[in-house]
Amino acid sequence: MSRTLVHAVVVVICLGVVMSADASASKAKPPKKYTETVVTQDGEKLRFDMVLIPSGSFLMGSPADETGRKDDEGPQHRVRLDSFYLCTTEATLDLFAAYYQETVSAKKDFITVQEAKKNTKQAGKNDVDVITGPTPVYGDMTMGYGEKHPAIAMTWHSAVTFCRWLSQKTGKEYRLPTESEWEYACRAGTSTAFGCGFDPKDPASFAWCEVNADGEAHEVGKKKPNAWGLYDMAGNVREWVSDFYSPTAYEEAAKQSPAVNPRGPKTGKVHVARGGDYDSPVEELRCAARAFEEEWWRSGDPQIPKSIWWLPERDIVGFRVARSVETASKKSD
Repeated sequence: MSRTLVHAVVVVICLGVVMSADASASKAKPPKKYTETVVTQDGEKLRFDMVLIPSGSFLMGSPADETGRKDDEGPQHRVRLDSFYLCTTEATLDLFAAYYQETVSAKKDFITVQEAKKNTKQAGKNDVDVITGPTPVYGDMTMGYGEKHPAIAMTWHSAVTFCRWLSQKTGKEYRLPTESEWEYACRAGTSTAFGCGFDPKDPASFAWCEVNADGEAHEVGKKKPNAWGLYDMAGNVREWVSDFYSPTAYEEAAKQSPAVNPRGPKTGKVHVARGGDYDSPVEELRCAARAFEEEWWRSGDPQIPKSIWWLPERDIVGFRVARSVETASKKSD
């Protein structure tokens, strides 16, 4: 074999090793942040940022002596999570309006329990044919808010369906965060009641709440972010998570040591919404504070049975989207 040929073989082998190492490094280290672009049917480009939440473990729930603590926040239990992506802000009205315009349906608003379960199982799949969009909203969906204000007044079912629409639009699998993912991201590596930098005596730097919001939600991203770059985790609007609510959920989770990527109860009647809202007292802005859909949330709905899509006049609840890193890696292979 000639020296030239040997040299060429060595170069190819070395190049292959380098490329293999780069590929492995790429898989091992997903980007810390990326911007998603959604192109609407009208050709408008809507963008939002996703930030990587590192894997790790934390104590979920609140200690017995935490001011404002409720019984359903305990017992504290160790949770271990894989890394995941979370949107830096709550989903905005302009993006939610695009979902509404592209999927709104004149079909029946009431569906059977069996149909609802089937739809929920389809969540995260990218088949546009299985997406049943919301029925026409009563009144003004924006309730007078601007396009960069948080999307509001949707049920958990509608938030999940939005994630399916978003997945279909982008080719990436978006979803609601789990309750444990949400609290972990809110804490951002801290174990304090309110997370890093948050002063409960002066919450205005980090949150819109009863002391400074003037009785309404505000444009996203106008307060300081937490240490992981997440805005409005406290206040503004409550945020749907994927878990069913149970007052004893933590008792079950505490039986595991640690609970790994927990998904909450397998069944339930209502779902959890985290973070407090613009009308919340400071105690409801604690990282461990839990809320769930209550009957009065649907009191503005004149329909019988109540809508599966809308919580009319309830501008206190919205959501933010999440994405699994494992799913993201598979999409980039």
